[in-house]
Amino acid sequence: MKPPPFDYVRPDSLAEAVRLLAADEDAKALAGGQSLLPMMNFRLARPSVLVDIGRLPELSALRREDDVLVIGAGVRQRTAETAQLVRETCPLLGRALRHIGHHQIRSRGTIGGSLAHADPAAELCAAALALDAEVVVTGSSGRRTIPAAELFVAPYQTSLSEEEILTEVRLPIDGARSGFAEISGRSGDFALAGVAAVVRFEDGEVADARLVGLGVGGTVQRLTDAEAVLNGAALDDRTIDSAAEASGSATPPDDFHADPATRLAALRAAVQRALKQVSNA
Repeated sequence: MKPPPFDYVRPDSLAEAVRLLAADEDAKALAGGQSLLPMMNFRLARPSVLVDIGRLPELSALRREDDVLVIGAGVRQRTAETAQLVRETCPLLGRALRHIGHHQIRSRGTIGGSLAHADPAAELCAAALALDAEVVVTGSSGRRTIPAAELFVAPYQTSLSEEEILTEVRLPIDGARSGFAEISGRSGDFALAGVAAVVRFEDGEVADARLVGLGVGGTVQRLTDAEAVLNGAALDDRTIDSAAEASGSATPPDDFHADPATRLAALRAAVQRALKQVSNA
């Protein structure tokens, strides 16, 4: 299918992009286009104008600031996946990125575009929530910072206003161990379920565990029952199995991809695999 008619502009600056979005409530920002363009082809999105922000220099940062990894929203997923800085400071992000679609998609898709799209099965959304990340957004009223816990509000909906652009992602660097696993029908398919895990230890026991499930609800979500099993316990096989069983309190959707029972089984398997990565780190 072909998309409905639209205009296209490529602004030279972030300020111009914000102005263009504020001037037309039906305008949409275009970064990598790996989510927006298919939605347009299926007539699920009908923007009047695409504001191409994919080459704005203000969105290209990839650096460390003290104990924070800063990634510009326009950084390609493949660039972040292969960056030594990401591997050294935020290994969970690298693991999550490898599961996104195929190489060609990651070569065009952007870090910020995936977060702003807010797909409930998005690997980057789960990783951002597990890492307690923050995003910086820019609009006509200036810049503001949004914690990942407040960013994803519903399927494909965020707390950004229509004229705001997600410009930067800030990920804390604190030495926590991490793991990521997902279950899908084929490599590159959307996950039936997946888990991003971040675990901090003290005196050989779990001091703080953050488990975030993807593909099991309207948004990526903390698996609080499974976290409660882990906190204060040694991360051994018995605890991992108990946490996996506790993750079954999630309420996944029932759609043509899988029924809830199948997704819950996939979620339990993903929890076990992600936590095994943590224990072997």
